[in-house]
Amino acid sequence: MSTAVASCAPLPYFTLMNILKPSRISRVMYSCVSPESDHQTLESPAVAGTDTGDSYRVVLFNDDEHSFDEVIFQIILAVRCSRQKARQLTMEVHNSGRAIVFNGSIERCIQVSAVLEEIALKTEIQSV
Repeated sequence: MSTAVASCAPLPYFTLMNILKPSRISRVMYSCVSPESDHQTLESPAVAGTDTGDSYRVVLFNDDEHSFDEVIFQIILAVRCSRQKARQLTMEVHNSGRAIVFNGSIERCIQVSAVLEEIALKTEIQSV
């Protein structure tokens, strides 16, 4: 089974939704993927989020540019989780290089990814 991967530059959700018709979101998002991207598709099961039955997830990648507190705060804003859960996800990103921080509909994943990317965190939206 092939897994589609999307990675887009920060774009406010309302702007994206005003530009694109909902039926075209995934097609346009896939065009944002860079062929030289060094991101790999995750094979691991979902570990965070709200609905594991939905078919998309947001992956957050580690970087050396943000403090733990910045990342924790942004995860809380994006995913609407507790500080403890955000700290756990931040540690997973730090230790593993990446973590699945949310599972849900494509629309909600776009929102979560946009909030994380507001401070230039690196994210990827993957279909499951």
